[in-house]
Amino acid sequence: MTQVSASQTLDLTAYPHAQRERLRFIDCCLHYFGQVARADLLHTFKTGLASGTRDLALYRELAPSNLTLRHDTKLYYRTAAFAPLFDHDPQLLLDQLSKHAWQDLTMGPSLNGICVAAVPITMPAERLLAPLLLAISQRQAISCDYVSLSSGQQSRELVPHTLVNNGRRWHVRAFDRRSQSFRDFVLTRFTRIQPLDQAVTECEQQAQDTSWHHILPLTLMAHPKLPYPQAIELDYGMEVESGMEVESGMEREKGTARLTLAVREALLGYVMQQWLVDCSPNYQLNPAQYPLALADHRQLEAITNKALFPGASL
Repeated sequence: MTQVSASQTLDLTAYPHAQRERLRFIDCCLHYFGQVARADLLHTFKTGLASGTRDLALYRELAPSNLTLRHDTKLYYRTAAFAPLFDHDPQLLLDQLSKHAWQDLTMGPSLNGICVAAVPITMPAERLLAPLLLAISQRQAISCDYVSLSSGQQSRELVPHTLVNNGRRWHVRAFDRRSQSFRDFVLTRFTRIQPLDQAVTECEQQAQDTSWHHILPLTLMAHPKLPYPQAIELDYGMEVESGMEVESGMEREKGTARLTLAVREALLGYVMQQWLVDCSPNYQLNPAQYPLALADHRQLEAITNKALFPGASL
């Protein structure tokens, strides 16, 4: 049976935002970890004892069947009748758990090692991130030293407009005055960044970055050579599309599950790599290594640079 959130029937907008966030925290602790203490509120929100007591009393008033107090432990526990007051973001929660954000709370010891990030993304130095973000927010150009794989360390002038986490590293999308084009620059490869007191021309602004603003549909499917494609279809929430498709003279099975994404042209290669998508003709890559496949190669016919697309050059 699908659990119905109490937020669908209760209007909590009358309460101040700060109090709603504390109520959300209580609800989250009960929903995912089965317990919460007044000390958890005090630690997380830096409030006083009286404030924590009022928040817990208000939560009990709003959802009396959600929790019960055990005086021997001074903890509130989730009941069998629990129904969440709020809709919670699983991605945010898992990110917090992987960063050990809950370890200092009363449920912390029981959470050790239950959610970890396999390899953390290397972060840029703060002394370089600050001037870069300032340049983006102020729409300014920068002078920098950058180490590339093809030419080593060189001085450049860039006009940055967006930071991107491509799943493996952070990079900045910027207009490169040397090549007179928009390109991607890995944040950890900067060794110096300084602001430039120069006007930014119209052609250097984000609005002129056509690859950034061009949104393409990307249709993916489980690799056709997988013995049990349903596992991948479940992983990515693919849905069955009715009808028969024909691509490159090959008919596909009726009712194959698909996942359609809307992706910026400038990010397509990163998506293909991060998601391990076989882009080769006739799907020649190993399905154990590339469990996803491009369902319609015609979607990428207009893309000239496919260097990052797995198997596209075969």
